[in-house]
Parts: sequence; C-alpha cells; structure tokens
Amino acid sequence: MEGIGLFQVLYTDFTELLYADGHRKATLMPIIGHTSKMAFGWAVGESGNTVLALQAWERAKETFRQLDILYAGMIMHHDRDPVYTGYEWTSQLLLKDGLRVSYALRGAKDNPEMESFNGRFKTEGHSLFVETRTLDELIAVVDGRMCYYNTERRHSSIGYVPPLTYIERMRSHFDTQSWAVDSTALWTAFGLPILPTALRRRGPAPGGPLNTARGSQ
Repeated sequence: MEGIGLFQVLYTDFTELLYADGHRKATLMPIIGHTSKMAFGWAVGESGNTVLALQAWERAKETFRQLDILYAGMIMHHDRDPVYTGYEWTSQLLLKDGLRVSYALRGAKDNPEMESFNGRFKTEGHSLFVETRTLDELIAVVDGRMCYYNTERRHSSIGYVPPLTYIERMRSHFDTQSWAVDSTALWTAFGLPILPTALRRRGPAPGGPLNTARGSQ
C-alpha cells in the first residue's frame, strides 16, 4: 500500500452497534480514507442494506465537495457483500461517479484497515452507544463521535494529529494557493450544528437539528 495518494483509496464495510443497554442492534457503515484516516461519510440504520450504503456514500460526496476534493477515479475497497456487488451500488459508483471498485476476496482478512477502524470506533464509543435508548439518539451520538474522530482524535500513523489536520498539512505542500479548513468548517460540511468541543465528543442532544442518515425500516 506504499505510494497511495492522499485521496486515492477508500475503505468501507458494515458493522453492528449495540444500543439500548445492549438489547438492540443497529448497523453502521463508515467510509474511511486509507492515507488520511478521515471518515468522509457514514450512515446508521436498522440494517445493512443498499439504502444505508448509498446514504453513507452521498454523505461522503458532500464532504468531498465541501473540502474541494475530486472523488472521480478513487478506489472503493470492500468485501463481496451482496450490497456491494449489487447493481444499485456498482452503477452509482462506477457509472455515475467514476470510481473504481476493489473487492476483498477473503472477507475481513483482505480489509484490515476497515476492521481496525470499526473495532477501535466501537470500543471507544461503546459506553456512549449503549446508553442511547432509540435509533435517533444513537445516530446523534455516532455523528458526534465521528466529528470528534476527524477533528480532534490524534492518530499515530499520521504523525499524532487528527485526520483533518493531516489533510491540511499534506495539501499545503501541493496546492499553489492556501488551503485550510478548521474543525468548525468541517462540522458544518457534515450538515451538523456548531457545538462546543465537549458536546462533540459525546454527540448532539437527541432530537437536535441533524442531517442524519438512517436506513430503511
């Protein structure tokens, strides 16, 4: 994987989240950048279906547009789940959006970066997730945790800085004009209200104004 560009490869997969004191399950689908470790998009719903997958991708595309990143030509890597081999997903990515698709032939073993992210994200947010009572509350907390992950959580593999800071630094080496976006701008790019740092770590209050993505019932 050496020599991969800043925005060249994306990973995704479905993963389960427990909430309501562990008595209920939801599905999360994040879309993560290989080099930057950025969570460009995500969606939470009751099941891992095509609707949920396309919602996560639409959210990622909106982030790319807000941050002036061209997504045509990117590679999306995931397993051979029926959603990812299905017509709706492949036609959207390949034909409409100009991406390339890479399949993990051995399942999770061929997508270790995604497995690592999902495991870490669920472990760090577990106590917050299980405290939520409804799917909407869970979505709000996941939104907050994702924005904390992107704008504040430091990652050893990118020099102990948050993903957004890493992107800013890397792009400054290549752009002829100054390029910068602070955490408030990114929060707005995700369609979320501007909140204090402490609240971003936990997530917006349930019932707050959110541009959330949830799967079909």
